[in-house]
Amino acid sequence: QVQLVESGGGSVQAGGSLRLSCVASRYTLTMGWFRQAPGQEREGVARIYSRTGNTYYADSVKGRFTISQDNAKMTVYLQMNSLSPEDTAMYYCAAAPSVAYGLESDDFRYWGHGTQVTVSP
Repeated sequence: QVQLVESGGGSVQAGGSLRLSCVASRYTLTMGWFRQAPGQEREGVARIYSRTGNTYYADSVKGRFTISQDNAKMTVYLQMNSLSPEDTAMYYCAAAPSVAYGLESDDFRYWGHGTQVTVSP
């Protein structure tokens, strides 16, 4: 079992930045961030391979969001820049025990409780 605890959410104005953090109770091969807005399906945002640092992003966040990790602290970060109201959602940290090539939520077995991000116009 892996416990994941997110932090760093909040309210910002459009164009602003936030950094989300996720602390894992133990090492897993793939870590990811997902988000879900009210009335919408959960959407993959970014993932990172813990061993190599290889990253993958959804098209909607490329160039604006950066996923990174500190393996010594078992922490994954999501730096979010140039935020827009369309980024408003609950953001979830997720962990996969194996290599997850993309952002399929079924590949991720463990989930945090989420942290809310709200972007005002």
